[in-house]
Parts: sequence; structure tokens; C-alpha cells
Amino acid sequence: MPVPATSATPRSGRSTTRSGARGRVAAPILARHLRNGIEESVHRGDIVESDAAGRIIRQLGDPDRLVTLRSTVKPFGLLALVEAGGIEAFDLEGAELAILASSHSGEDLHVRTLQAVYRRSGVSQSLLACGSEGAPLDALTAARLARDGEKAGPVRHMCSGQHTVSLLLSRLRGWDPAEYWKPGHPAQIAYREAVARVYGTTAAKLRTAIDGCGVETYAFRLREIARAYAMLADPAAIPASDPRSELAASMVKVRDAMLANPEMVAGRHDRIDTSLMKAVPGRLVAKAGMEALRGLGILAGPRDGTNESGPSGMAIKIEDGDGHDRGTWAVTVEALRQAGVVDGGALRELARYHRPTIYDPHGRIGAETIPEFELAPVGELIG
Repeated sequence: MPVPATSATPRSGRSTTRSGARGRVAAPILARHLRNGIEESVHRGDIVESDAAGRIIRQLGDPDRLVTLRSTVKPFGLLALVEAGGIEAFDLEGAELAILASSHSGEDLHVRTLQAVYRRSGVSQSLLACGSEGAPLDALTAARLARDGEKAGPVRHMCSGQHTVSLLLSRLRGWDPAEYWKPGHPAQIAYREAVARVYGTTAAKLRTAIDGCGVETYAFRLREIARAYAMLADPAAIPASDPRSELAASMVKVRDAMLANPEMVAGRHDRIDTSLMKAVPGRLVAKAGMEALRGLGILAGPRDGTNESGPSGMAIKIEDGDGHDRGTWAVTVEALRQAGVVDGGALRELARYHRPTIYDPHGRIGAETIPEFELAPVGELIG
């Protein structure tokens, strides 16, 4: 049975406190940023792990916290195109499917992959309306473009893959692609309906907001996000009585494309989602969203190197938005370590994310971000 939010006790060494007029219980501290042992700042947040039936496995903080999905929605919105026959219609390969679910770095390999889809589909990339702010994310690519006097276009924006889904749907269905990004456009309606199906609701009941790239985003509780990612990890684990089981075949295609093409999901340089999937190949689907949200789909397999465990999903939210990424990085790797998903060589491979370090100009350690929490199974939290 799902465990109520009040059953979890923070294990960060400090109890939670009431926060402000809303009376909301403060999220537990998950990581501390230390400079020579002096605490400069802390990162609070919430973590929940669930199976595909919605049963909570582990939690810390509030599993019912409402958050906007942001880019964690992308693997599920892509189902609109897959269900419509887009893979067959446009002869989409695995890498191309993966980039449609991505928040890519805007590297040349990402641009080439998207441009191949545009050429084959007969869609013009000039229709992209995601803007180009902050593009490309990849620092090396940005430096090269600046050196050559080249301005990044929308195709290098991290959300260009998501926007391409709507353009391909418009091409497939014969819809006018102009203003495809507006909520009333048929492509956005189809995308919205796919998300609603995954989350077991209807499009009319979705709580929406405007994402940074100009399309809608949707709000759900962390436990619901964890469950969605558990279903993505193993669509066959969705109970047959659940209408969402009808999406299983399409989910498998999206999951397998992401697993096989981790560099398309994020990028080649210091993108933790890609690094996580490469560190434990075939075991993990990782997808970040802005404001320090991350969804993780954990496939069935050994945990702690020995014990076999079924599939699950994990949702992690850092309360302060984590503008430097350090809290999100440290907490994500530590949560996966405590869940038994990464250890040994994989943990060493992820060390720079597990304990992010700042160096001074002379190579000396200036500061470190250290995860500090206990993500115990819920059975151990019930006394």
C-alpha cells in the first residue's frame, strides 16, 4: 500500500521545521556545500522511489510535493508521435527517437541528427519556435561558434527535439504547422493527451503552466513522477488492469532508444543524465527537468551487486532550484548508491558528480558539496 507522506522521517541529522505562513513542513537537508569544513549553504529537497503500481519503496521528504514536469515530460510526450505511427512514417532510428525525448547540449552530433529527420520528413527547421536562448549548452561548441562569429539557431536549443515532435505530428496529420506551440494547436492537444494517459488522468484535468521554451508544462506530485518513470523502466510491469498498459509497446521503443543512445539524451561533456546511463548501461533511464527535478527509470537487475530487484522509478527535487547543479548531482548519485543501483566502478566513474568540487586557480580544493541523508526503505521508517 502507498505510504502517507507523514510516515517518512528525515535522516539528514536534523529534524524538519515549519516553513513560513503556509505551514508547510520544510524539506530535509540533502546536501551541504562546505568550504574547509565551514557550511556555506545547504540544499533541501524531496526524494521518492516507486514501483509501476504506485507503491512507494523509498522516500525522504514529501512524496506529494507538487512540481512542474519541465523537461522530465519529454519521454512521455513523445508517445504521441510513436502512437500515431511516426516511427514508421518517418523511418526514425533509435538515435533520432532519443533526441526527440532529449534536453541535448546543442553539439554538432545533435544538430546533424535533427537535420536528418527534417530532410527525411520534408519539414523545415525554420519552423522551430523554441528560441535559442542559452544555446548551445555545450561550452566547447559555444566557444567555437563565438570564435567563428556564428550565432546559434533554435536547432541548437535544448528543447528543439521536443518541438520537433509537434512539427512531425503536424506533418503526419496534415495540420498547419504555424504556431504549433500554442495550447490550442492539434499537435499540442495530442501531446497533452499522451501525457495525461501516462499519468492516469484526462487532458481537461491537467494543471498547466508555460515552460521556458514556450510550450505547456504540467504539474504532478513527485510520487506520480516516480511511478511514471517506473513504468518507463519496465512497461511490462504496468498492471494489465491499468489502461496505461495500452502504451507499453510504445514506451518500450522510447526507453530502448534512450538506453542505446545516452549521448543524444543530454550530451558528451558533463551532462549527468548521459553519464549515469553510460555508467550502468542498460539499467537506467535518466531525464532532468529545469529547477532541479530529475526522473529516473531503474530497470530490473541486481542491487548492491548481488540482490536482484524489480524495476522502479525515482523522482528527485532540490528545493532551491540548484543553479549550480552541484546539489542535484550529489543527491542523484547518492540516492542511486543508497538504492543499490550504482557501486564500485560505476560509483568511481561518477565521482565528479557525487562530490562536486570547486578548485582555486592554483588547483587547490576550495569547496565541496557533500550529500548527507539516509534514503531508507519505507518499511524501516515505520516503527
